[in-house]
Amino acid sequence: MSTLVVWDERLLGYDMGDHPLDPVRVELTMALARQLGVLDRPGVAVERAEAATDEMLATVHDPDYIAVVKAASTGRRVALMGLGTTDNPTFAGMHEASALIAGATRRAAEAVWRGEAGRAVSISGGLHHAMPGRASGFCVYNDPAVAIKRVLDLGAERVAYVDIDVHHGDGVQEIFYDDPRVLTISLHESPRTLFPGTGFPDETGGPGAPGSAVNVALPPGTDDALWLRAFHAVVPGVLRAFSPQLLFTQCGADTYRHDPLANLWLTVDGQRAAYLALRDLAEEVAGGRWVASGGGGYALVECVPRAWTHLLAVLTGEPLDPALPIPQDWLDLATARRPDHPLPETMTDGGSTDWTPWIPGDTPSQVDRAIMATRNAVFPFFGLDPHDPRD
Repeated sequence: MSTLVVWDERLLGYDMGDHPLDPVRVELTMALARQLGVLDRPGVAVERAEAATDEMLATVHDPDYIAVVKAASTGRRVALMGLGTTDNPTFAGMHEASALIAGATRRAAEAVWRGEAGRAVSISGGLHHAMPGRASGFCVYNDPAVAIKRVLDLGAERVAYVDIDVHHGDGVQEIFYDDPRVLTISLHESPRTLFPGTGFPDETGGPGAPGSAVNVALPPGTDDALWLRAFHAVVPGVLRAFSPQLLFTQCGADTYRHDPLANLWLTVDGQRAAYLALRDLAEEVAGGRWVASGGGGYALVECVPRAWTHLLAVLTGEPLDPALPIPQDWLDLATARRPDHPLPETMTDGGSTDWTPWIPGDTPSQVDRAIMATRNAVFPFFGLDPHDPRD
């Protein structure tokens, strides 16, 4: 299985300054993956990114919005269309940096659809909150949507998007809400307690695409076992029924137990288990055609580099041994970049990834109620029984 990694250091230019979405998380990920030999495996190709053109961006973004982003990128003060806020501050070269990420993710999806690679990854991508006409949630251009639209334009009839970021994948859902060719599935912390305030179970697709949006809203404190229980109670059944030709996953790492911006309680081990489950589903339902991106993640040293190095390992071949020690050269680099952040010693947190399958009629927990709400809302659209654990 060949894997395309679309990457070069210019992608670190998406830098909003003193801001939670720090490009150091991507730099440290790629450094750790290299030092552990993940990018040197047979069948792995690393390709330089090329920026998306205005025409490519306009497949999902309003031309007027693109023009405003360009104006803000020259240093002009702009407080318009979601830009110039604390979440989305403008910076010199913002359009160019954002278009480069969009181009990288678009290229990853194009390569898999055309059969140039079995799998592909754009680790700097996953900017899933950007809307057609405004920036949102640290995101300027919606690179997953640009990539999915490219695959549709090339002839795909069914594309599934699975978002495991702690925040609802609202931008991708909005862009394809009335398109029956795209199934969006998002597992996230409840919108009652976390930005962006959307992603309730009853958001199930527009009039032209009923059942095309699936949302699992999880309570704060959900840990590895409960998150995996919810994932397996919803995602496999819906994906099997939809039968996508390509699986796109947004793999934000901000579900981490010590992430400063959210309240779920996963370990790196739970995140690794999620990547393995997504790999298996891609093989089962999409002929192995799998495109992955990064996303959020604000435990910049402790979590994101380890989580995404596990992701890269799963995409490129054999998963890494969780007990693997962290190389000293990487620890030195991380200390130099962020001396105030805790350093991990190994690729594991020692988390347990054992989980108990959902069974209707069990004494319901908050997570079980979330599972049931989602199954009740969307399973009938797919001819599935919300109360049958086999579906």
